[in-house]
This record gives sequence, structure tokens and C-alpha cells, in this order.
Amino acid sequence: MLDLDETKNRPHYTELPRALLVGHDVLDEVPGVMKKLNISGEAVLVCDEMTKKLAGNKVAQVAGDHGLRCHMIEIVEAGGDEAQRVMDLAKDKSANVVIGVGGGRPIDVAKYSAYEIETPFISIPTAASHDGIVSGRASLHIKGQKKSIAARAPLGVIADTHIISKSPHRLLASGCADVISNVSAIMDWELAHRLKNEYFSHYAATISLTTAKMMMENAHYIRPMLEASARFVVKALISSGISMAIAGSSRPASGSEHAFSHCLDQLAEKPALHGEQCGVGTILATYLHGGDWENVREALSAVGAPIDARGLGLKNEEIIRALTTAHTIRPERYTILGDGIDTEAAWEVAKITGVVDSE
Repeated sequence: MLDLDETKNRPHYTELPRALLVGHDVLDEVPGVMKKLNISGEAVLVCDEMTKKLAGNKVAQVAGDHGLRCHMIEIVEAGGDEAQRVMDLAKDKSANVVIGVGGGRPIDVAKYSAYEIETPFISIPTAASHDGIVSGRASLHIKGQKKSIAARAPLGVIADTHIISKSPHRLLASGCADVISNVSAIMDWELAHRLKNEYFSHYAATISLTTAKMMMENAHYIRPMLEASARFVVKALISSGISMAIAGSSRPASGSEHAFSHCLDQLAEKPALHGEQCGVGTILATYLHGGDWENVREALSAVGAPIDARGLGLKNEEIIRALTTAHTIRPERYTILGDGIDTEAAWEVAKITGVVDSE
């Protein structure tokens, strides 16, 4: 049946990666990818102390051997000041590309910097902890607060599954949880479409939800130090990123569960990983939607991701505060949280789902 909603005159910009290379020892293929993308000359390579050793030095070497001069910059945190350093270096060297090598911080800084100076961005992940490796948004600390802001979607993604499989399993499990969180994100998006007439793309939603379901169905096969697991998760994160590109927003992969996570980033004494928090948020949001939250909980547990406050290393009170204030994060984005949940209801939801202790 013809999807009439897709024919509405609601144009949006779609930016898809032109090159996706996922596999064993693919860093040697960096020069070939750059050539196909018509990128040459000067490059700024963003990494941190750890990712410089894991992949940064290798990327700079193989690229340099083929004429792409990499000016490496090592960052400490994902913040505005670090991004400014990258932008200044890119302008000084007249860089034709910004390359992010790492898990979260280097890639976030690199793609935000590339966005600001209107330069192509290449993503080279060393871990698969969240879909930021391919999305057009970045999480940066701005004026003391962690914020999700617009960034450059990657022109290319080069993911060495051998390196990624060697990263701590907690990071891979976090990436799985971020994919599973698409379940509640799509529920929220459909709700906003029905109640607020928000634009809704069935194509983007189908890709996002299918990816989440595949992750849940294969959750028991995700194992530490297994390259096949790393490859599966990386491809899932890329699919999730593509769904956002098609939608022209992060809607297919970001709803109330992400707002919950962003709140925890702001108020928790020691926040957990982004994907971990989104996974727990998905349990809560799926319950509120009347969905199969127990299946979500089981899948998260199977991949080794946290399913409660204790697993996140957070206090019960921090969970409740985040759940009752998450609606204030991006209030223009309607979710199941509506205008907010009162404290008593939040405690009940969190206890029923086992996210906090029932005592």
C-alpha cells in the first residue's frame, strides 16, 4: 500500500556515507578508500593517548606512504576547547579531511570540528560502544555540561573488526544496548506522529527497528574477544546510523531512553556509558508504552549490558531523578514521557521493571 505520509512535502537533507569498509586488518586499505573518495593532500587526524597506539599511528603511516599527510592531534576529553584546537590546526594546514580515530571522544571531536569548518569527516572506530561512529551528532562537554549537538556525518567509515574485538567487552555490550534502544525510540516517534503530526519515515523506522530486532534475536551469540561479534555489532551500528540519515534526524534511534541517558549524564555523580544508560532507559520506556520490556531486559542481559541501577553503578535516586526530568531534554521532541512523570509513578515503574530495588 502506498505510504501517503512519505509523499508529504517535508523535504530534509540526507547525508549517507559513500564508503563503508568493515573487516579484519582493514587499516591498510585507508589509502585506497581516500583515493576513491577523491581525498588527498593534508589531513588532521584526531585521537587520544590510547587510540593513537591502537590505530592512529598506523593510519598516519599508511596514509603518509601514499601521499596523504596526516597532522596528528591528541585530545584529552570531548570538549569545546579540544574541538577548537582541531579546527585551528585544520585551518592552519588547509586540511581537506578530518579523521577521527577512536571510540567516543576523538570521533565526536573530529566530526563536530569537521561540521564547523565544512570539511569531510572519516570515522575510524577502535570500539563499537554506540552509534556515534556513523551518526551526524556529537556529544561534547560545553560550559560544564554534556550536550548532544549537530555534527558532520562521516563520508566514510573504516572499521577494523580485529582491533574492535580486542576492546573491553563492556564497550561492545554498550553498543549492543544502543542498538536495542531503537525499540523505544521508534515507539516514541510513532507516538509523536499520531499525536503531534510529526514527520515519520516508515523506511527509516523499518531499518532501525529491524536492526534492533536482529540484535535482540542474536544477543546470546555476542561474545567477548570474538571478531564475528564485533563485525555484527559494527554493522548494526552502521545500519542504525543510516536510518537516521534517511530520516534526516536522530529520531529513529533517539527517544525518551536517550533523554533519560542525557539526564543521567548531567545529574549522576558518576554516569555510566551512553549505551548502557540508554539500554536501561529502554526497559523503562518500553514498559510505559505497554511493550515487551521483559524481552528487552533479557536481550540486554544476554549481551552483558546492565539492566538496573546497580549494574550501572548508580543510585536509585539518580534513576528516579532522571526519569522525572528527562522530558525537559529536547522538549520539542515528543515522547511517552509527555509533560513528565511524577516521582511516585517513577518509583513504581522502576520497581516493577527491576531497574531499582523493590525494598
